[in-house]
Amino acid sequence: MKRFALAIIGCMLATSALAAPKPCEELKAEIEAKIQASGVPSYTLEIVKNDEVHDQNMVVGSCENGTKKIIYQKNDR
Repeated sequence: MKRFALAIIGCMLATSALAAPKPCEELKAEIEAKIQASGVPSYTLEIVKNDEVHDQNMVVGSCENGTKKIIYQKNDR
């Protein structure tokens, strides 16, 4: 299951890297739709400034011309 989640996150990273800069809320909504479509039951997406990112492995998107990142965290039950 972890490999599946990592594959989805990797695809999201590749997709966001090729896309034009977007507003953070719009990109977050697109990422959220993909995560929900893959059936992840409990997760958190958060928009943070670049200097607030502690783990680069959690980054699933970059927005507002690279000044902010969207981080993903799966919530285990």
